[in-house]
Amino acid sequence: MDGSLDGRVALVTGAGRGIGRAIAVELARQGASAVVVADLDTAAVRETAELVRAEGAKAEAVGCDLRVRDDIGAMVARCAERFGGLDVLVNNAGVIDTAFTTGRDRGVASLPEEVWDTVYEVNLKAVWLTTKFAAPLLLRSTRGPAIVNTASVSGLVGFPDCPAYGVTKAGVIHLTKVTAVDLAPVRCNCLCPGVIDTQLTRDHVAAAGDREATERALLAPQLVDRPGRPEEVARLACFLASDDAAFVTGAAHVIDGGALAWRGVRS
Repeated sequence: MDGSLDGRVALVTGAGRGIGRAIAVELARQGASAVVVADLDTAAVRETAELVRAEGAKAEAVGCDLRVRDDIGAMVARCAERFGGLDVLVNNAGVIDTAFTTGRDRGVASLPEEVWDTVYEVNLKAVWLTTKFAAPLLLRSTRGPAIVNTASVSGLVGFPDCPAYGVTKAGVIHLTKVTAVDLAPVRCNCLCPGVIDTQLTRDHVAAAGDREATERALLAPQLVDRPGRPEEVARLACFLASDDAAFVTGAAHVIDGGALAWRGVRS
């Protein structure tokens, strides 16, 4: 524990696995006093809460459907009820089109409307609503309040077969900027991960017609020849939430192994 987030109360959505779980644990490791961890998968998020406690922080596991406004309100209210406020909000939860479609129903012209709506509600609307509910608590914080949103490189460049995901992540990037403007002095930044070794990525690859070719295509643009690790993203998220980043706000931070640094593909 390095103490860079000493005493903070944090809320992390999508904390049941992957990047969200890694961020929750890293927040505790870096000195957060309490972490509220939320996810639709209540069993998984209870496991995350135990990992947070093992790092010395208090934890509260919350089952939350981010498509339900009242669930979001109750999730944020739990922070005040259990821990007296909120200093760090991490809007991490996200879903991708390929989790809800099969075959050829993944392009702009073929994606089912209900899939678009689901991805939009979780990836973008819920980020706004959670921020809206959390804003009064963050504005009252005296411990360097900060918001960290999880966007994606898919919000910066186009990829096939996931139009709703890409569009909503682009929305998160711009929402980050306007949030930084509207809620200052609360800082707001976003992460743009590339290929990270998470269940979402593995499921996306598994849904492809040619799994091996899909894996090669995902990694080929990277200058670092491997998937990123959730823990690497978590350390960036915690830096942005900490006082070490006190002069950093309204920005998108790419963590993608160098994929967007050039227009090439490694042979």
